[in-house]
Amino acid sequence: MDEIVSSIGRLNHIAIAVPDLKKSASFWEIALGAKTSNPMPLQEHGVTVVFIESPNSKVELLEPLGKNSPIKKFLEKNPNGGMHHICYEVINLKNASEKLELAGARILGDGKPKIGAHGNPVLFLHPADFAGTLIELEEIRK
Repeated sequence: MDEIVSSIGRLNHIAIAVPDLKKSASFWEIALGAKTSNPMPLQEHGVTVVFIESPNSKVELLEPLGKNSPIKKFLEKNPNGGMHHICYEVINLKNASEKLELAGARILGDGKPKIGAHGNPVLFLHPADFAGTLIELEEIRK
């Protein structure tokens, strides 16, 4: 397994699930002076997101969109919200996912990339394979 490298790049964002997106984004603005994006509904992912910009990365606030949102159960267990996932950039999502699968990592869903909030293909990796942390991989076009 020492020969298998996932080819992850820089940290793109840390995502935090929140019960009230407007209230949470407002607090980040008031308390930390953060610059926030406009809310963006992502139907395919079942969430509405707001990005908080920082000099070296982003924080993504996630609110459930619809009753079948994949983060609904997370918020039931964590009613005040909490860290949901970490997103790393990759240059070639197909290559990275193949290497990860060879290493024994599991890709969630049907294994096919979906378009994420930045308009790029993304995949999620099973948290049980990464010490309980949900990992998102986002293909970045150079």
